[in-house]
Amino acid sequence: MRPGPKPLYGTAMTPAERQARYRSSLSQALPKVHYRKPTDRRSRPRRWRDAVAELPTLQGDYQMWLDALPESLMGSSTAEALRMVCDLDLSELESIEPPRGFGRD
Repeated sequence: MRPGPKPLYGTAMTPAERQARYRSSLSQALPKVHYRKPTDRRSRPRRWRDAVAELPTLQGDYQMWLDALPESLMGSSTAEALRMVCDLDLSELESIEPPRGFGRD
């Protein structure tokens, strides 16, 4: 039989000692609090309309960011990406009405 790793502090703890140390650490520790992300109860069409309504606001924010860029960054990839976002035509998305789903929506 192969010998196990050498203990760090003299002799190895017995299983009972190890269990006692574990239980005492559990009793002294603060309880762990777990948070769950709340479930989104909106229907898919409602979520679509909400997302499409948010896009013009975001596009305006990106336009302000592009307008505030210094001249030295106007040729950068960041400026190009901002221009692409600002040039998107969102009117087509606003006119789309997603399908309703088998009487559940």
